[in-house]
Amino acid sequence: MQFISEQRLDDGIYERNFTLGEIPGILWTPASASAPTPLILLGHPGGLHKMYPRLVARARHSVAEGFAAATIELPGSGERPHSAAAEQARADLRRALQAGQPVDDDIVDRLILPLVEQAVPEWRATLDALLALPEIGGPVGYAGGVIAIGIRLAVVEPRISAALLFAGSFVPRSMFEEARQVTIPLQVLLQWDDEGNDRQLALDLFDALGSKEKALHANMGGHTGVPASEADEGSRFFARHLK
Repeated sequence: MQFISEQRLDDGIYERNFTLGEIPGILWTPASASAPTPLILLGHPGGLHKMYPRLVARARHSVAEGFAAATIELPGSGERPHSAAAEQARADLRRALQAGQPVDDDIVDRLILPLVEQAVPEWRATLDALLALPEIGGPVGYAGGVIAIGIRLAVVEPRISAALLFAGSFVPRSMFEEARQVTIPLQVLLQWDDEGNDRQLALDLFDALGSKEKALHANMGGHTGVPASEADEGSRFFARHLK
């Protein structure tokens, strides 16, 4: 991990941009901390520059509650090399949604499965590097999407103790079996009128998740209409499980 820039934000948060090989990322930590800080990994749909305003808002909230926060760019997003196959799958997805047609499993598989296969090892390598820093300690949480990435991480990464999953993206049906293997505490956030999401699929996925402790927070509104109160709900969830 190589830190390439740093700045202190106006509310006592230290922001550092880093690279891990070809992977860009951002780490936010309290400007002063007396002990290693629990960590929340911030998942997102890709495009660090585009997503930065929302990511830094989430990070500010996490740091204010006593956590460090970190994120990385997804494969094929931002300035990372793009995949022709993924671009075709995205185009097919957009056409289906614009035409009001069902999104078939083939499109979802072509778009999501290769992303999960590449992104999850990258997240785990990033976690290795972050936990080697003296200011970062466990336990670790995961918050955000792509929800299929969060599911895979919850299954294969034992250092993640709890996850707040955003149900705003499609999930291959082949991953429902993985969902049944999840055992960590979960909170799932669902926007009821999400224009780009299959609500019934999200409900079926929640039902499949194997965790004994899981809660579904469903709110009216579209994809970006998440109530501000959900940030506090997420903080309380992580405070129970990471502190």
